[in-house]
Amino acid sequence: MGTEDAYWYGEHRDDRHARAVALLQSFRMYRAAEVAMRRRTREAMSMGENDLLVLRYLLRAQREGRLVSPSELTRYLGVSTASMTAIIDRLEKSNHVRRERHETDRRSIHVIPTTETDHEVRATLGKMHERMLAAVIDMTPEEDRIVTETLARLQAAVDEVDLPDSAVS
Repeated sequence: MGTEDAYWYGEHRDDRHARAVALLQSFRMYRAAEVAMRRRTREAMSMGENDLLVLRYLLRAQREGRLVSPSELTRYLGVSTASMTAIIDRLEKSNHVRRERHETDRRSIHVIPTTETDHEVRATLGKMHERMLAAVIDMTPEEDRIVTETLARLQAAVDEVDLPDSAVS
């Protein structure tokens, strides 16, 4: 067990504990690689984290045949209306999205990704998605279940992170 592992998990030498620590370290290494990939993607597309999150959300909704309002994007990102307006303005100016009025309710506006955006995202992320799919496509249904359940338990664990006592008061 390395020094960093001892910092997080103590000096336990139990085999189950050691395997768990090694697995968590593997997840951390994957997460670090993913964060670096997202940074490179943002740099390649000259946009911020929230801009890219909005585009991915809009492209997914478009594939599902759903229209997305600015207020839905605001809720998705958990930002203020003013911040979302600035994000949409920036993406519209760079020709990544356009605003369209709803066909029946002319007061309602939807945000639509442009065709160019879909092509740009596919060109930027397509090969990486293919490599990720290749890494997991041969897993058995049992392996899929184990990984999926493990990731769900880890997500629940990090969603319940306790605040320090000083932050609670």
